[in-house]
Amino acid sequence: MPSFIHGVIHFQDVVFPEKRALFEKLSEGQRPEALFITCSDARIDTAMITQTEPGELFICRNAGNIVPPHTHHIGGMTASIEFAVAVLKVPHIVVCGHTQCGAMHGALHPESVDGLDHVKEWLGYSRAAVSIVRELGSDISEEARMRMLIEQNVMLQLQHLRTHPSVDASLARRTVELHGWVYDIRTGKVDAWDPLTDRFLPVGERYQV
Repeated sequence: MPSFIHGVIHFQDVVFPEKRALFEKLSEGQRPEALFITCSDARIDTAMITQTEPGELFICRNAGNIVPPHTHHIGGMTASIEFAVAVLKVPHIVVCGHTQCGAMHGALHPESVDGLDHVKEWLGYSRAAVSIVRELGSDISEEARMRMLIEQNVMLQLQHLRTHPSVDASLARRTVELHGWVYDIRTGKVDAWDPLTDRFLPVGERYQV
């Protein structure tokens, strides 16, 4: 905790004054470029990965970068998605998974989360991705199976996003675009799903930049 306190003081004394004009503008409202849905894992630093400034990303984080399918039950993810799309009118939604994901390990090996009732129920939203991996990945290594699951889970959560009325309506109007990413913690590499080839490609190749 002391390091956090020193960090806050450094922010107030050094960082904030250097960006005073930005924060003055942000005090008037936000217009983020994207809703960025990623894992709660402490190793994922969205600003560092994307090199974005405050105000550019509307961020939702949870174990496994999961998007529950839309229901009439109130939930934090559902409300945040609705607000980002219907009110902030973000033009992009990114679901970003990552390697060495503990949530995906728990989904693939449910015995490892025995006794964690809420975790196990939450990971049920990845069940269809697990089923695909068990069907197609029986003859590959554990590492390859995990990579397949991480990618399949991202694709599944993109499907879940489409069940949300605000997202579905915006997709119909072509005012929002969905993106599936996977971040590799060890290498820093980010791959993005390419709808034309139905494969994950390096971001530079996927977006041709």
